[in-house]
Amino acid sequence: MIALLRGQLRNSAPGEVVLDVSGVGYGLRTPLSTFFELEKQLEKQGAGATVELLVHTHVRDDAIELFGFLSQDEKTLFEKLISVSGIGPRLALNILSGAGPSDLLRALATSDITALVGIPGIGKKTAERMVLELRDQADQLRGELADEPSRKSAPAATAEVELVQALLGLGYKKAEAEREARDVCEEHTEAEFSEQLRIALRRLSRF
Repeated sequence: MIALLRGQLRNSAPGEVVLDVSGVGYGLRTPLSTFFELEKQLEKQGAGATVELLVHTHVRDDAIELFGFLSQDEKTLFEKLISVSGIGPRLALNILSGAGPSDLLRALATSDITALVGIPGIGKKTAERMVLELRDQADQLRGELADEPSRKSAPAATAEVELVQALLGLGYKKAEAEREARDVCEEHTEAEFSEQLRIALRRLSRF
């Protein structure tokens, strides 16, 4: 089982990165919070930045998937989510990308089903199972987990394109992703990209 990888960042996109470890390229799926932080490291170190990711290795009958996280907090919450009946790794990653840890844990602790079903891919029954199985742990986790990292703002045009791509990756339809990206970038021009994304997600998911 792969638990940690350290190497050069060869490619970074919302939801997936490629890490070169001694000439072997590993594709890892990541939450948006990790993507934002990796972008910051690229800005500081340039192309080929050396990064270290904690890894959850998911083995299926037909494939092995790697999920990467920059912090133990992210990995812990991810593994709590996949312990819930009916939630697989990809849906757990989508949940982490669709709601910041503090918002997600607050919704679980307060049994806010309406907020949870606002996340793409989460229906009422799944939300109810999440609350049932994680509610008792949510308050403790809220005190232990830090919120997702952010990155510096990008030029407006670039930010709007990236915002659309991020929302599409989370399962939103193209029309609503483009509408929210345009409105948020116009109304919050000076906000960091991560804050613009949080605003768009709140508007779309009612968090």
